[in-house]
Amino acid sequence: MPAEKRRHYRTNELEFGPYDLEGSEQPEFGLIPLSYNRATGNGCYLMRMGPDSETIFHVHEGVEDFYVLQGDLIDDDGTIFESGDFVSYEPGSRHNSRSLKGCVLLVCEWGK
Repeated sequence: MPAEKRRHYRTNELEFGPYDLEGSEQPEFGLIPLSYNRATGNGCYLMRMGPDSETIFHVHEGVEDFYVLQGDLIDDDGTIFESGDFVSYEPGSRHNSRSLKGCVLLVCEWGK
């Protein structure tokens, strides 16, 4: 495969920027857009949540998949996700999540 058709990131060398995908910037979160396209709302990004942080309640327009790379994430129904867990939300699902220890997620959004 030609190299110009491939993107490669050394994610441990990248810095998290501001996170504002649910509206206003949330300073306790960080974002590294990988293949994520803001115009379409599709693609993958790394999301960091600080300790004792919580997402804004939101509805998924398309599919959202995430893989917990580090830390813990607790969904609003009390389900606890930990490092190594993969979660997939169908379009129309609604929730918010929080993290006690902080976490890093690989998030992929599709079909908006």
